[in-house]
Amino acid sequence: MPESALQLPPVGEPILTLRGVTKHYGEKRAAHDINLAIPRGSIYGFLGPNGAGKTTTIRSIMNIILPDAGEILLAGRRLDRTLSDHVGYLPEERGLYRKMKCRDQLGFLAELKGVPRREALARADRWLDRLDLGAWKDRKVETLSKGMQQKIQFAATFIFGPDLVILDEVFSGLDPLNIELLREMILEEKAKGTTILFSTHMLHEAEKICDAICLIEGGEVILDGTMAEVRAAFPLRSVRVAWEGDAAPPEGLPGVRHVEHHEGSWRLTLDEGADPAALLPHLVAAGRLTFFSANRPSLGEIFLAAVSRQRREVAA
Repeated sequence: MPESALQLPPVGEPILTLRGVTKHYGEKRAAHDINLAIPRGSIYGFLGPNGAGKTTTIRSIMNIILPDAGEILLAGRRLDRTLSDHVGYLPEERGLYRKMKCRDQLGFLAELKGVPRREALARADRWLDRLDLGAWKDRKVETLSKGMQQKIQFAATFIFGPDLVILDEVFSGLDPLNIELLREMILEEKAKGTTILFSTHMLHEAEKICDAICLIEGGEVILDGTMAEVRAAFPLRSVRVAWEGDAAPPEGLPGVRHVEHHEGSWRLTLDEGADPAALLPHLVAAGRLTFFSANRPSLGEIFLAAVSRQRREVAA
């Protein structure tokens, strides 16, 4: 267990706080005035397009780089190397000791974080069994497939019992069964009170697992809140509709930007600010409706809309 004393807040209260975190590389603004308060025991999505500032912010949290300004607090204490044993990090660029056996690898990495050897090896056995890798525990890492190695590194990130875990593209390259397995394990760790910062381009996975998200663009936070708060900030943007006899929607529907047929119904994408209720009489007049549903935008649609809006504002 980590040796440095840390008074953890109650679940739901901020455990990781960023205040005014700023980093420039010459004239390039990598991160500017980042302010976040991430609740303990939550899964917090950290999203943004390539070059938005996610990696710079994560590396600042990990003390890999130092910000030019601002501060980062873990449970109210300035986050520096003395608290590193409270933080687990799974980087996008994976790295393991390829010649070591899987059990020895996990035990060694746990020991580096202060876990006694006997307990470290016992934890390694439990993690390997949970990841369906028990039969491989005495195999060298280099004999494992890429996906299996990724699961070993996933276990190494959690094995020492960190309070905060940063997962960067944890599902990248995994098949659906292993994605489901790791998703279950992430939720299990959350239930224990672990806080998870979840950085990914797989927005549909973020939508399934995250309690809250932050969206960074141009080095700035442009969205931050729970999933419910973020969705509430974006109006209904589409409807699904079907008519008897599989009729097609009429031409020139007011407020409709795009029409596509999908799995027996039509999806109508609306102009910004269009009211689905105002569209309904036109749909009824076109034929006998068998289905009508107004849909909240997906996280992917919110992502695109928010980034596009931010870029328009910057260009104006």
